[in-house]
Amino acid sequence: MNPMAAEYLLSLPQFSGFLAVAVLITLAPGPDNLMVLGLGMARGRRAGVAFGLGCALGCLNHTLLAALGVSALIAASATAFMALKIAGGLYLVWLGIQAIRNARPAGVTAATAIEAPTTLFAKGLIANAINPKVILFFLAFLPQFVAAGRGHAGWQIVQFGVAFTAETALIFGTIGWFAGNLGERLARRPAIAIWLDRIAGGIFIALGLRLALPPA
Repeated sequence: MNPMAAEYLLSLPQFSGFLAVAVLITLAPGPDNLMVLGLGMARGRRAGVAFGLGCALGCLNHTLLAALGVSALIAASATAFMALKIAGGLYLVWLGIQAIRNARPAGVTAATAIEAPTTLFAKGLIANAINPKVILFFLAFLPQFVAAGRGHAGWQIVQFGVAFTAETALIFGTIGWFAGNLGERLARRPAIAIWLDRIAGGIFIALGLRLALPPA
């Protein structure tokens, strides 16, 4: 490899150390995992995978903002951070209400009850991209692995963010797939299918309220 090009890339120990921690963080139970799990069980494999990939690719937005320093400006402004927090929470609540309203028995194919994978992908993308807690996570997490001596700190953060997005897409896609398999088996009973939708909607609403409302 060209030495000039190598200095712009992460070192193997630097990358492997980051990836090991990133995988553990992604596997740990959290809001995104719960949303992917709930939606996959309620709507099937395609829906779970699509929403999971959307959530994962939303990390690219936070990567770019962290590299450019915009996230730091948002975090430094209490008003901007609170506005984004409320907007993100209300969006999740809206997703939950839609899931409950569209609860259906297995086999129902009405246009209002079925969402295309592209729609669910977009919803996952937006849900992650406007989550202020993820902004703060990227601000706090990615710089810890930057090697100051190598220079190009912004470019190092971009590489970390892309790696985090890739492993998250793989894990969330897997969660969505297996949750969908389980949900499709349970959904053979019409009453269970309706309750899976309601449970998924309840998860979204609970997470949205937790995000939007100030702590007690």
